[in-house]
Amino acid sequence: MARFELKLPKMGESVAEATITNWLKEVGDKIEADEAVLEIATDKVDSEVPSEVSGTLVEKLFGKDDLVQVGQTIAIIETEAGVEISSSFLVDKVIEDEPAPAEAAEIEKTIEAVQETAAAPQDFSTSDKFFSPLVKNIAKEEGVSIVELENMQGSGKDGRVTKEDILKHIEDRKSGVVATPKAVEETAAETIVPKTEQPKAAEPKISAPKAVEPAVQKSQQTVPVSVNGGDEIIEMDRMRKLISGYMVASVQTSAHVQSFIEVDVTNIVKWRDKVKTAFEKREGEKLTFTPIMMEAVAKALKDFPGMNISVDGEYIIKKKNINLGMAAALPNGNLIVPVIKNADQLNLVGMAKAVNDLGNRAKAGKLKPDDTQGGTYTVTNVGTFGSVFGTPIINQPQVGILALGAIRKVPAVIETPEGDFIGIRQKMFLSHSYDHRVVDGALGGSFVKRVAEYLEAFDVERDF
Repeated sequence: MARFELKLPKMGESVAEATITNWLKEVGDKIEADEAVLEIATDKVDSEVPSEVSGTLVEKLFGKDDLVQVGQTIAIIETEAGVEISSSFLVDKVIEDEPAPAEAAEIEKTIEAVQETAAAPQDFSTSDKFFSPLVKNIAKEEGVSIVELENMQGSGKDGRVTKEDILKHIEDRKSGVVATPKAVEETAAETIVPKTEQPKAAEPKISAPKAVEPAVQKSQQTVPVSVNGGDEIIEMDRMRKLISGYMVASVQTSAHVQSFIEVDVTNIVKWRDKVKTAFEKREGEKLTFTPIMMEAVAKALKDFPGMNISVDGEYIIKKKNINLGMAAALPNGNLIVPVIKNADQLNLVGMAKAVNDLGNRAKAGKLKPDDTQGGTYTVTNVGTFGSVFGTPIINQPQVGILALGAIRKVPAVIETPEGDFIGIRQKMFLSHSYDHRVVDGALGGSFVKRVAEYLEAFDVERDF
């Protein structure tokens, strides 16, 4: 028998942690290789974590709603075949019988590894516990080892080590109240002894801190009660709480200003009606208005890079890539924003494929965590629900979001060399919300005007 550590896998370049939303297996359950063991969630995307081996689940190190860092061990699976396990687990293991020479040599290697780890620069990614950036910085500056931190009794929530805890530990260490780092190393090494010298100790069960997400932490308020007895009280689901927190935080962070412009898209409507059947036959994709709009937005962002930025405190970050977020409504009514990476490098066919792929996977719940990361500007199509225009809330830390209104047939004045006359045209409103902390009216208005110009100048003779 061997024990395999199931770790939280890397889920994308910018994804560092996830929240456990549901355990699909319980202790004692048999697990096949590649079978899902638990469900996790990042900001908005839910995923499953499969097992890399076949075996039996013998321990769960985290519970539902716990926050887990990428690379942390989340469960122990007992396997039939010999599977390599990490030294962090071996240190806590107690040998049942007198070790054989080969086993004794392995134990010596483990002890040496523990001592080297304590002496080397701290690598917090090897720890199964959560430590705040402040605690990590203090530990590095004061030479507090990982072993010391992991053995420290924290006074924070769920036993988390706080600033006060580590400062008190450092003070106690200086005064001799607690053991020095070397003594801690020796204590850790002594945990591996024959059964005759030390009684078997239970393997530690790590309790991770609860997830800290906007508006997800449970408040202390009591559940509201229906006064007349006929009202239904429904608690928000996890995603709704997240969205609620993000929206409130965005309004409190950015100084929202809106600019509106009406666009004549008659040529686009006629062109799409003419080519959509051939487009679907050749490309195997439906051609909607969304990729045409996204193409115009990407071009305008290249013209006005001041809209392709983000804000971090008192600093402005100019984004190298143009990554367009496309807000999409899910079947349950919640919202998600998958991202089209390097949108300015796609032609119309590529844009249509990207839009359809992300949209279909969003509806099916198949988006990957990285699919929603890295957006630099967002577009939302409020016209899908018949809205003429809207005032969308900025997707932080971006500085702008464009709402596409419904396309309508309206009477309009048409200017010709022979004079003006009234005709029926296809028109829509573009609503641009932008952050007035860093984007003034001239830039915000010029940008949305440029989008409109690209749409109105659409080449009806172009191929797709």
